[in-house]
Amino acid sequence: MNKVILIGRLARDPELRTTPSNLSVATFTIAISRAFTPQGGQAETDFINCVVWRKQAENLTRYCHKGSQIAVEGRIQSRNYQAQDGSRRYVTEVLCDTITFLGSKDDNQGGNFANNSYQVPVNNNMSYQASQDMGPDISSMPTTDITEDPFKDFGEEITLSDDDLPF
Repeated sequence: MNKVILIGRLARDPELRTTPSNLSVATFTIAISRAFTPQGGQAETDFINCVVWRKQAENLTRYCHKGSQIAVEGRIQSRNYQAQDGSRRYVTEVLCDTITFLGSKDDNQGGNFANNSYQVPVNNNMSYQASQDMGPDISSMPTTDITEDPFKDFGEEITLSDDDLPF
């Protein structure tokens, strides 16, 4: 199985090209910080080369720029070609099937997500306004009385032993 899922930030603006058969293709590099820090204390970052085709390539170059956070899903592909100097070059890259733009629209235009207002759905089809300085308006949110037993109408108590558990 050859499947890759990456979340990172664009290391540079995506480059859009068009093939002779009029297909759009974008190449870009994702910077991904490693989850651990070596003993020296300096965090390390991997720079992964990626390729995306057709409409996704056009959308990526239209809406994302250096620093935009994205998620890509695809597969690793290795290829080789002959350079102009006659040497053989080998390339390993992620061929993207799906790209998801993370953060807000303003994030991808250089804004700051934390300073924007946005709607947050609530499970009873109500919504409330949230913003950085006010916080959510909890006065209209539904509440549950936790002093009342939520299982009181289910009948008798069920007792389980360790022998009843499948693990």
